Amino acid sequence: MPSLHGPSSALTLSRRDWLRGAVGVVGGSMSGWLAPFAARAAANPARKKSVIVLWMNGGPATIDMWDLKTGHKNGGPFKEIEAAPGVKISEHLPKLAKLGKELAVVRSVTSKEGDHGRATFFARTGYNPVGAIQFPALGSVVAHELPREGNDLPGFVSIAPRRFAGEIGGGFLGPKFAPLVVGEGAVGPDGLKVPNLERLAGVTDAAATDRLKLLEGLEEKYGEGRGGAVVENIQASTASAVRLMRPEAAAAFKLDEEKDKTRETYGRNLFGQGCLLARRLVERGVACVEVTLDGWDTHTNNFEQVKGLSGTLDAAFGTLIADLKDRGLLDSTIVVCMGEFGRTPKINGGNGRDHWPASWAAVMAGGGIKGGQVIGKTNADGTAVEGNEVKVPDLIATVCKATGLDPTKQNMSNVGRPIRLADPSAKPIEGLL
Repeated sequence: MPSLHGPSSALTLSRRDWLRGAVGVVGGSMSGWLAPFAARAAANPARKKSVIVLWMNGGPATIDMWDLKTGHKNGGPFKEIEAAPGVKISEHLPKLAKLGKELAVVRSVTSKEGDHGRATFFARTGYNPVGAIQFPALGSVVAHELPREGNDLPGFVSIAPRRFAGEIGGGFLGPKFAPLVVGEGAVGPDGLKVPNLERLAGVTDAAATDRLKLLEGLEEKYGEGRGGAVVENIQASTASAVRLMRPEAAAAFKLDEEKDKTRETYGRNLFGQGCLLARRLVERGVACVEVTLDGWDTHTNNFEQVKGLSGTLDAAFGTLIADLKDRGLLDSTIVVCMGEFGRTPKINGGNGRDHWPASWAAVMAGGGIKGGQVIGKTNADGTAVEGNEVKVPDLIATVCKATGLDPTKQNMSNVGRPIRLADPSAKPIEGLL
């Protein structure tokens, strides 16, 4: 069973809560319940927004994807194709080009972090590491601020992560808002499974209920005279695991329920199936899903690697946008495609590109984002931002604003200092919302 942590706020579980959870697990599936529920949720005008982050791990060469410099010696061999009036992207992203009116390409992102670990932390939290403050990931912030009461699924799910600097999770918001990690270390789509969601063979309904009651008693006994966040987190972790084991929740992870054609269109690879799983999760009310496409650290042989990775990204990202739109979910789902930094405009001796945080691009779609446009620009050789500079915390503030959150809202940190959802210097990107 995966580690599903509880909240830092006070929480106690009654015997009634436990038995209700036990009955949900052992009582079998409520046939026909999930699909109508998902359909009604998608159509609900009051539906809370969700976020999908397509994380390009290793730092993608955005100069070869979203901001080509054709004709310049830094430009490389790729050609441009038109995605929307005034928006040109790589020829190796043809499916996304056809959906260009949904895409906002932010070409003027800049930061000072060129180390993978620090840059990843910065891009995923909007803050640089500062002393003992445990900053939460963007997904944890969204899950905390947009709770789905009564949803058995976790608020934040991370699919196939590759972590340079350890886990970036709930931070001072508490382990309840850390991601449920699915498929870490997996090499193929068959690895996208949550282990131990089903009972062992031979364990009857009655036996399962008795075991849960026994565990409840042990945890209550352990908590006597102790109290505090540790006990509360243990109890909440068990309760979360019980809810996730319910057939209706566990079914969200069963990709074999999808048509073969749908799975093929997303791509029969880890990232493609991860994006399909992301759609299934936000359809069922998950607040934030992060899907990782690894391999962008292209110090050598950049162009062949970027070409292949672009094909994987194009199929999955393009299908995801179209699928969300067809299901009425695109307006309530913000999709962000980014990595921790870009790659050097100058091509190195190994026909590769090195780390380059000074000028790079990110792409956003859905959730009220105004598509079919380019935000900002870089200079002729791609080495510097030339207009409408966007800093990493600005991206965080934009996502907050797009989901209906106030980026200046504060939460109390683990050191007793109030911390805003986005850095105090952050501003939502003008013209994007």
